[in-house]
Amino acid sequence: MNLSANFSLHELTKSETALRMGFDNTPDDEATENLRLLCEKVLQPVRDHFGKGVKVNSAYRSPESNAAVGGSKTSDHCKGMAADIEIPGVANAELAQWIMDNLEYTQLILEFYTPGIPDSGWVHVS
Repeated sequence: MNLSANFSLHELTKSETALRMGFDNTPDDEATENLRLLCEKVLQPVRDHFGKGVKVNSAYRSPESNAAVGGSKTSDHCKGMAADIEIPGVANAELAQWIMDNLEYTQLILEFYTPGIPDSGWVHVS
């Protein structure tokens, strides 16, 4: 199921943790709609602007998957409203700045970024 031109439901629900631990990481209808909106409002515009594939490290997480990775009990990932992303060849600080300057979002975090190391960490956006 495609959520936008370049993003699929499978891509945004893939979880190595869920697979390894046997958790069902299938979102309900509300979370699926939230993922579609996340793609439409954030991920697809990022992809279109940079013209490169966006690596989705984590998007939807079932409550069990989220707990297994130490996520907050109120995480937007559990609602299908957040993604942790990177773009190979684009500094994460540049990606975060572009999102800040050009898109509407609820939360934007440059996580585990080390200044001077462009590909360190990732960008969390919801």
